Amino acid sequence: MKTKGPNTADAADDARTIDRYLEMAPAPAQELMKKIRDIVRVTVPKEAIEVFSYGMPGFRYKGALLWYGAFKNHVGFYPGSPPMIRSLAEELKGFKTSKGAIQFPLGEALPAALVKKIVKLRVAENEARQKK
Repeated sequence: MKTKGPNTADAADDARTIDRYLEMAPAPAQELMKKIRDIVRVTVPKEAIEVFSYGMPGFRYKGALLWYGAFKNHVGFYPGSPPMIRSLAEELKGFKTSKGAIQFPLGEALPAALVKKIVKLRVAENEARQKK
């Protein structure tokens, strides 16, 4: 997996920006975001690119894939697919959601299997969209 940027300096800058963002977040948010980042990194294809945009860390793979960010009481997870979020309504019952976001409360365990499932679904969506 790469970090965005046409040359090594740009890639290093994005990586440092993401690392800085994670380090500056409150400890409970850091923990959740690092787990999300780790899950995504091992789940996405090697061609995926880690980016810092919209003021938060994210990933691109055949287009925008997802973002995540720290907030006062939760970590926001933005898979960017309202239909997919609606399709997982039963599995997301315990979490606050909106059409494009899922909130993981601070101080609670991250549902790692669910995050991995969402990442896989987003990868499949982007691959299918690109084939059209």
